Amino acid sequence: MEFALTMANHAFQRWMGRCMAAAGAPGMAPLEILILHLVHHRERPKTLADICLVLNVEDTHLVNYALRKLDERGLVAIGRKGKEKTVAISPEGAALCARYGEVREALLVRGVKAVGIDPAEISRLAALLRALSGSYDQAARAAAAL
Repeated sequence: MEFALTMANHAFQRWMGRCMAAAGAPGMAPLEILILHLVHHRERPKTLADICLVLNVEDTHLVNYALRKLDERGLVAIGRKGKEKTVAISPEGAALCARYGEVREALLVRGVKAVGIDPAEISRLAALLRALSGSYDQAARAAAAL
């Protein structure tokens, strides 16, 4: 099972990079792509803590570095709400996410549908993966306490 997770993770990261390149933004790291889509989600600013929590990233410096790269590309706008850093999607970032969605629909979603994978099965798999991720988090906390 863990080997299959490793293979799926690498395939997913490779897909994100190539899909983003096809959408017009080559050279983006998988974490940058995930953060860009998260910041775009519901079109409201996110804090660094929000991003780390939702993506389950402990190393805030990795997220900060990715945010700086996204800001340099003009895909996000960094601001402040009190003492907290906030990140909002820029018009360029929103347009890129839309192009990514179009490429994803054309190349991935249609392909998955053509193979005949039941959308209900994909939903069940997603729920199982979320539960499994919680188990790995719990095991990691236990291991840190040894």
